[in-house]
Amino acid sequence: MSSIIKKGDVIFLERPLVSAQFLWNALYKYKACDYCLRALETAEENARRLSGIPGLNLPHPELCRVRPELHQACPQCQVMYCSSECRQAAAEQYHRVLCLGPSQEDPDHPINKLKDAWRSMHYPPETSSIMLMARMVAAVKQAKDKAHWQKLFSHFCSRAANEEEEIAHKLLGEKFRVSYRHVTSWFVPEGFRSLFALVGTNGQGIGTSSLSQWVHACDSLELPAQQREQLDSFIDQLYKDIEKETGDFLNCEGSGLFLLQSSCNHSCIPNAEASFPENNFLLQLSALSDISPGEEICISYLDCCQRDRSRHSRHKILRENYLFVCSCPKCVSQMDELDATSEEEEEEEGEAEGETEGDEMEDEMTDV
Repeated sequence: MSSIIKKGDVIFLERPLVSAQFLWNALYKYKACDYCLRALETAEENARRLSGIPGLNLPHPELCRVRPELHQACPQCQVMYCSSECRQAAAEQYHRVLCLGPSQEDPDHPINKLKDAWRSMHYPPETSSIMLMARMVAAVKQAKDKAHWQKLFSHFCSRAANEEEEIAHKLLGEKFRVSYRHVTSWFVPEGFRSLFALVGTNGQGIGTSSLSQWVHACDSLELPAQQREQLDSFIDQLYKDIEKETGDFLNCEGSGLFLLQSSCNHSCIPNAEASFPENNFLLQLSALSDISPGEEICISYLDCCQRDRSRHSRHKILRENYLFVCSCPKCVSQMDELDATSEEEEEEEGEAEGETEGDEMEDEMTDV
């Protein structure tokens, strides 16, 4: 017998079929496991780098869950993993095809050229990575049972355009109207473009941080009032120092493809949300409100700020990035609103239009 899902309940946990760290994120020395994206810096190392204070010492260092003694490098190319299990899993899934060996720093290696070309067009904040697509191709190429991986990837909607609405995915442009239905089409130059639409409409952002995990552990400590006040004051000042030195870019960031999560439809008033409590790519979907038997589980493809925008602005983002027109209860209730953006939103859109074409391709695309 079905039962109600209570607010705060964990609906499911899920690992991605494939994931990858963003290229600029890695270039700026955000150290993450090359397989599961677990942060590799200790909380103290992370705090020192982000704050620009090399002598900083964190209280309660025992609360940091990073274990450097378990970290392992690929013997050939030296990319880092948080454990031998992750190194082995990467090798078995895709890394044997993509390993650069001694060519890791060779700018003329095709993969390095690909990375460089991607970075030249896609600047932070990133929402996708060419390496996510490369790993998808490598997983199929490396697999003994290629049909298995093709079937898994075929579950994702890889259409590049919504012909009914006459809209194409932003990463591809208005002229691209072809829908690719078979994974094998990736292996021709024209077909590779379908991957952009697949990742753009299904990719889930992943963020990990050893410092954030340490802060949450500190919050759970039972301390005398004076010690609690001192610790909270220390953390507040630390974040002020980080904001001054680094700004908003705090996490190791990447994206992944999740089978179950990608099956959740969008709502501008979602009843569930994804998080990454284990400081790696393991996604946890939790209920934001009570969900009755038979009620659809919906997440938001928009962030909190975007959900607060006008119906017209929300529809514009969703049409361009996810190829559909939203008819959730919130949008239906606002149907009588004028199809116009607020002055603030118009200013933001005007700034976006003034950016380079490469910036537009990346910055206006939205993480799930």
